[in-house]
Amino acid sequence: MAAEAQAINPIHQFTINRLYDLRVGGLDVSFSNASLFMVIIILAVMALMLLGTSGRHIVPTRVQALAEMAYEFVASTVKGTMGAEGMRFFPFVFSLFIFILTANLIGLLPTAFSVTSQILVTFSFAILVIGLVILYGFYRHGVGFLKLFVPHGVPLPVLVVLVPIEIISFLSRPISLSVRLFANILAGHITLAVFGGFVLMLIGAGAWSILSPIPLLAITALYALELLVACLQAFVFAVLTCVYLNDALHPGH
Repeated sequence: MAAEAQAINPIHQFTINRLYDLRVGGLDVSFSNASLFMVIIILAVMALMLLGTSGRHIVPTRVQALAEMAYEFVASTVKGTMGAEGMRFFPFVFSLFIFILTANLIGLLPTAFSVTSQILVTFSFAILVIGLVILYGFYRHGVGFLKLFVPHGVPLPVLVVLVPIEIISFLSRPISLSVRLFANILAGHITLAVFGGFVLMLIGAGAWSILSPIPLLAITALYALELLVACLQAFVFAVLTCVYLNDALHPGH
């Protein structure tokens, strides 16, 4: 009974379990299931890029076409948002996009762990993005980067109110950027688990032939929707990263 309850518990899939206990200097750096799937994601991305770029066939193979499509998609996004000058950030944006996309897709596999359903992971990505914006902004423009918080052409009395709002808006970016990805992935996986639990409960109640196809069909539709969400959320994260980095390139409104 306990095993069955655990199997249909929609929250159990997000539990982080230690696979290898390790402490360094009092810090817990244990290797967990989250760490394992991060390694799997990195290896999957490396395999895609290495296999996709090793042959360089005139008529591309499927793997090469997939790698080239990902490259061109992110490159066009970066250029469309930041211009040609923004291509200096292409490796960073591409790495974020391909990692998040692969993590979202792998997380949809049965028994897989969804890395991007952990707020600590998504918040770390968001802090990395905002930290790069701040560092590069001050590196390139110095104190002039602060013009980001002073809209051009606004009267001084209005600036007294508007500047604090701009600062608060900027500081809230890591929260909105991380919560958006985390919440969408978390909600989708919980919904799939709940509908899967309905199927198991109906089978256990002996109602397989009558009622269980309804949640089963719903799972199929939801799974297709989650595939779309997995791709869309990686795209949204990459686009917002480009928008924020564009503020480091051109801080003036």
